[in-house]
Amino acid sequence: MFGATSFALALSLSMDSFAAALGRGAAQNKPGLPEALRVGLIFGICQLLMSVAGWAVGSSFADVVQDYDHWIAFALLLAIGGSMLRNAITGETDDPAAAKRSGWLSLLTTGVATSIDASAVGVGLAMADVNIALTASLVGLVTFLMGFGGVMLGRAAGPMLGRRAELIGGLGLVAIGTKILVEHTLF
Repeated sequence: MFGATSFALALSLSMDSFAAALGRGAAQNKPGLPEALRVGLIFGICQLLMSVAGWAVGSSFADVVQDYDHWIAFALLLAIGGSMLRNAITGETDDPAAAKRSGWLSLLTTGVATSIDASAVGVGLAMADVNIALTASLVGLVTFLMGFGGVMLGRAAGPMLGRRAELIGGLGLVAIGTKILVEHTLF
């Protein structure tokens, strides 16, 4: 399966991370190259690890994972997006020291939440004849590039959007969570 199909899989799995990175880049005050690298790295590693974890779980626990993964992703993205929306609407700014402490936790939580689909895909990959190391590595690499690019693109769009960037970013995360929930419960 490695090749065009694996690349298409990696690209589709990275879209939620790209949207989250775009919102993050737009909401922050001119994030630089280190922030873009950090976001890309965290999102890429989360996608890689969740793909492998899903593959490891395999079909023996597929029913359990598929029954709850969308609710977990929805709750995490709703919490983070809701916090961004609250800050945008009330005009509050986070305490810089607290923001720095929670920045890693928020980033990691977003990375995990946008990677939950990768675990479900990993379960499916366990039933197919794939080289999980190559496939998961490609998923991680593509997600790293999309996360990095999303932050940098968001950086360019942020000054044009002003305070609305955080509002758009929060709405984006809530929309991603809602999309995951709807896709898993209605289709």
